[in-house]
Amino acid sequence: MTLAELVLTGDLARPARLTVPDLLRWPQHRVRVSFECATSGVQHHAFTGPRLYDVLTAAGPGFDPGRRKDRLRFLIAVSGADGHHALLSWAEIDPDFAHAPVLLGATIDDTPLDRAGPQLVLPQDRCGARHISGIREIRVDGAYGGWHPVPATPGRASAAAP
Repeated sequence: MTLAELVLTGDLARPARLTVPDLLRWPQHRVRVSFECATSGVQHHAFTGPRLYDVLTAAGPGFDPGRRKDRLRFLIAVSGADGHHALLSWAEIDPDFAHAPVLLGATIDDTPLDRAGPQLVLPQDRCGARHISGIREIRVDGAYGGWHPVPATPGRASAAAP
């Protein structure tokens, strides 16, 4: 049996490759979720797995301790094998801010996801669009601190409006 692999990349001191058995070695959390799926209606499942925050913290995100609240500029991009993507901010999962109980689901309804790969589970979301199946990559990126809005071109709306 071939195990699916999840790659942790980006601004991390310890990038990693993880399988579902690796994730099962972390402290496990269980959540029951109900979410609306546009194609198949309301879904009800129980997921078990480690918190995304714990796994990413262990990978050593490249926060600058000299910059106040530096972690707030970090984004987390999650990509699934089926091409679906989700983007979260570090503040969503950080206990000092929103502390969302986001899991890397290693089991669904007591069935291990060894071959399919872990799932991104956001129990707080009513819509299931950010539940990513078969996660292949999680990229942590803090390069957004240097972003500056581009002035609007006359006659066009600006995305950087006050």
